[in-house]
Amino acid sequence: MQTADDHPVTRHMTHEERQTAIRAARFGYGPLAHTSPEERAKMLPAFGGEMQPGLYKGIEERKFANPAPLGLSAFALTTFVLSLINMGTLNLSNSSIIIALGFAYGGLVQLLAGMWEMAIGNTFGATALSSYGGFWISFAILLTPGGFGIESTLEKAEGARGLLDNIGLYLFGWFIFTFILLLCTLKSTVAFCMLFFLLDWTFLLLGTAYIQNDGQAPHTGLLRAGGAFGILTAFVAWYNAYAGLADESNSFLLIPVIYFPWTERGRKQWFEQKNDSIA
Repeated sequence: MQTADDHPVTRHMTHEERQTAIRAARFGYGPLAHTSPEERAKMLPAFGGEMQPGLYKGIEERKFANPAPLGLSAFALTTFVLSLINMGTLNLSNSSIIIALGFAYGGLVQLLAGMWEMAIGNTFGATALSSYGGFWISFAILLTPGGFGIESTLEKAEGARGLLDNIGLYLFGWFIFTFILLLCTLKSTVAFCMLFFLLDWTFLLLGTAYIQNDGQAPHTGLLRAGGAFGILTAFVAWYNAYAGLADESNSFLLIPVIYFPWTERGRKQWFEQKNDSIA
C-alpha cells in the first residue's frame, strides 16, 4: 500500500508540509486545517454571545475583552428605534432621530467593536459588526439634510419615485450580504442563526416596500412588516448580547445555549437529554 511518504505528490514535501496536506485533505483548507484533533477538542463550539459561528479559542488565551456584546447592543438599539418608526408607533413617520444613533452608536461604536473582533481573530464577527456599523453610518449620511444632499440630489435627478427605488436597491444589497452571513450560521446556535434570519427578512421587506412605492412613499404594509421583523431582530440581538455578558459572576439568570440538532454539539445535547429521561 502506498503511503504519503512515497506518494509522488507529497514526496518532495517536508514532514511538516506533508502533515498539513494530510489534515487539509481531511478537514479542507479552512482555518482548522492546520490543527490536530487534540487542539480542536480544546476549542469551544459556536456561540452567539461571541459572534462565533464555528469553533473558537476560549477567553483564557485572549488578552482582550469580548467586543461582541457591545457591537450587538449598538446594532439592536438602533434597529429597535428605526423599526418602531417604520411601524408608525405613536404616529411617528420622520426617521431623523436615526441620524444621531446611526453616526454614534449603531455606526461608530459598532464599527469599533468590529475592529476589536478583528484584533482577537474573529473574522466573522469583524466582518458582520464592521459592515453593519458601516451600514448605519451610510444610512445616517443618506438621511442627513443639507450637509450631504444625497436625497435632494437623487430626487432632483430621478424624481421622488427614483429616490425610493434607489433606497430599495440599497436595501436589497444588504439583504444579499446578510444572506451570505446567514449561511455561515447554519451550524451554530438557534439564537445566533435566528438573528441573521430575521435581519435578512427585515432587509427584504424594507427593500420591497421601497421598490413597491406609490411615487411618494414606500408601500405602507410592507414597511410595517419590515418594522415588525426589525423589532424581533433587535430583541434577538439583545438576547445574544446578554448571552455574551452574563456569567455566574455577575448574573443569576444565565441563558441556555441551544444548538441545531444537525450539529455535533446538538446531537450530543439530544443524547444527553434522552439518557437523562431514561435514567
